Amino acid sequence: MTFLKLTNLKKSFGATQVVHDFNMAIDKGEFISFLGPSGCGKTTVLRMIAGFETPSAGMIEIAGKDQTSLKPNQRNIGMVFQAYALFPNMNVADNVAFGLKIAGMPRADIDKRVKEMLALIHLEHLAERYPYQLSGGQQQRVALARALAPKPQVLLLDEPLSALDAKIRVSLREEIRQIQQKLGITTVFVTHDQEEALSISDRIVVMNAGKADQIGTPFEIYNRPTTRFVASFVGTLNVLDAVVTDQAAGIVKIGEKTLKINEQIPAANGSPLQLAMRPEAGSLADPSDATIAGTVTSSQFLGSVIRTRVDVGGKTVSFDTFNDPGSAPPVVGATVGVKIDPSALILLAE
Repeated sequence: MTFLKLTNLKKSFGATQVVHDFNMAIDKGEFISFLGPSGCGKTTVLRMIAGFETPSAGMIEIAGKDQTSLKPNQRNIGMVFQAYALFPNMNVADNVAFGLKIAGMPRADIDKRVKEMLALIHLEHLAERYPYQLSGGQQQRVALARALAPKPQVLLLDEPLSALDAKIRVSLREEIRQIQQKLGITTVFVTHDQEEALSISDRIVVMNAGKADQIGTPFEIYNRPTTRFVASFVGTLNVLDAVVTDQAAGIVKIGEKTLKINEQIPAANGSPLQLAMRPEAGSLADPSDATIAGTVTSSQFLGSVIRTRVDVGGKTVSFDTFNDPGSAPPVVGATVGVKIDPSALILLAE
């Protein structure tokens, strides 16, 4: 059931339109990530939901009620920022209690709620400390608890992990997801980190130039990108040049090999087209029995995975294979074949 609905949202700053006709229906309790490069409009959409930016056109609804003209403090939305934004003159408990005090909650109820929130983020023992006495990860946990304390309808997170080191980012994103699932709160998470989005989201919105290029589950976004931008932005991608040999039968030619792909080909026989392949979609094979053959330009042993780059007619193709203790990695300069699963090939559309 739709809980947060965005209809034909537009936003312009002067003559520059940064969000174009953005539409989305988000279910109650769903975790949505807005993913895209800097300047794609993802944070602007988030700020319009929060009420910090007024849409140039369109509507924002929560639980069937129009929120578009409401002020931020009228929307019952929790917000976590990239820079924590904790009050330096307040200790952890007072930071978490701030929104509750503003709402006029009785002192006893505030104390009870603060204890619940600190238990949720596992920082009960740091209640009396001040922000400068906390690590970055601890500060962001406090910011999350403060946003959740007033029991908001929707939780918004604006790149909350980007200021943290890699190891803390991984553990904290998992903790955020666990808390979100425990509370069942509808959440919108903005990030430029594809691994973050893929690992914790119910659905991902891949944004490009103010538009949603694709909306789908992490599985769909990674395995079945619908535009060239999504295919190249999410994950590593190999692009193979092909020629249509039988449009009706779905047969193309890559190098000297022909194969049947599982997608409908929109181009006529003899037309060039480009196919995309994830690095894990290829496997080593005898050059005479492979889809393509080339020369190894690099081979990296990464433990469980071996990452090999092969020069195929002047174009570099990367592929990942699982480590096989009984087989040494390919050596630079060797001629190898790469066998491709036709079902893993993606027909790139503009």
